[in-house]
Amino acid sequence: MSVDNKATASSRSTQERTGSAAGSVELGLKTGQVIQEFGWDDDVEESFRGRIEEATGTTLVDEEYEDVCDGTLIWWRSDDGDEDDLADLLVDAKANLDDGSGIIWVMIPSMGTAGYVEHIVVEEAAQTAGLAATTAAALSRDWTGVRLTARGPRR
Repeated sequence: MSVDNKATASSRSTQERTGSAAGSVELGLKTGQVIQEFGWDDDVEESFRGRIEEATGTTLVDEEYEDVCDGTLIWWRSDDGDEDDLADLLVDAKANLDDGSGIIWVMIPSMGTAGYVEHIVVEEAAQTAGLAATTAAALSRDWTGVRLTARGPRR
């Protein structure tokens, strides 16, 4: 392999680690960001968590973290509660974000996987919490991510 090909492969590898989890989905993460995680259990996608930690250079902080953060990762399954419970969690997560803005990824089990949650449940909970769904993507074999952001001003 030539030096140029090695550099291209290395660059591509770095982009995949820092910019996306599924090859083309931009996670919106930067080095030094603190990402708070809710709903961790033994069924989560550890490799996805690792990619977030690698992209930010920091360890994910848990639900008990008492400072502001730059983003949030929520693992949500059908037995975690209903749409109102998710909306309440999203309000709490949004309150923890530095300056009230940042990235929230809600991870839901993929269709056909135990604990499956329909996207509409996340979208409606987000709307109730004053957030908007901007992206939905299969981020691993068993989990789909729904990216949420604070809604901009209405015109």
